[in-house]
Amino acid sequence: MSGMSRRNPLPAGPAISREEGTPIVALRDLRLTIPTSTGAVAILQGLDLDIAAGESVGVLGPSGSGKTSLLMVIAGLERGSGGGIRVAGQALEALDEEARALFRLRNLGIVFQSFHLIPTMTAAENVAVPLELAGRADAAQVAAGALEQVGLGHRLHHRPAQLSGGEQQRVAIARAFAPRPRLLLADEPTGSLDVETGRSVMDLLFALCAEGGTTLMLITHDPGIAARCGRIVTLKNGRIA
Repeated sequence: MSGMSRRNPLPAGPAISREEGTPIVALRDLRLTIPTSTGAVAILQGLDLDIAAGESVGVLGPSGSGKTSLLMVIAGLERGSGGGIRVAGQALEALDEEARALFRLRNLGIVFQSFHLIPTMTAAENVAVPLELAGRADAAQVAAGALEQVGLGHRLHHRPAQLSGGEQQRVAIARAFAPRPRLLLADEPTGSLDVETGRSVMDLLFALCAEGGTTLMLITHDPGIAARCGRIVTLKNGRIA
């Protein structure tokens, strides 16, 4: 469900709400402005949006509409310039950079178009990284299980250069899902893949979200991919169209 009326920014608060019906993402008059050599540029202009737990939302829009910027703000990788944002009950504007990083480890999974795998690490080591950062003693075991789940149990000890593009994206998906995130953010996850491989990757992504009850926010330029989501949100010039 989405709210389009302007409301006051959400108050800051440290507690993570898990009450039934509480949106896992709640944006209120969210704005993002960046400085440039020719002056300030408004990227996001007063967004109001709720995403329910377990929902899948496709975000469509032309290049430059603010799709990736929206994902970056929800992930806490970019700080909004104004308004309020709560993710899993936490007001992100109340957190400093270190606290946002810890929050991501505990609650979010992110899959990008570029796989962002560490080239000197094996597939299993790449998947284990966020688990180790979160202090999991069973990181290696969980990573191996996550790779098995995406069909790469036989590729645990292969480095990214030894894997196809589709296999690398499967490793990235395994890494995102291994900590069992409440919210999965995907930014053009098939953009670097051929059509057939991309379809297979999307099948896997939706299946894993359904299996774990994971909320999905999917950034895409492809209306066909967005149509697989339960709801579509369209951005245009930094606003919900």
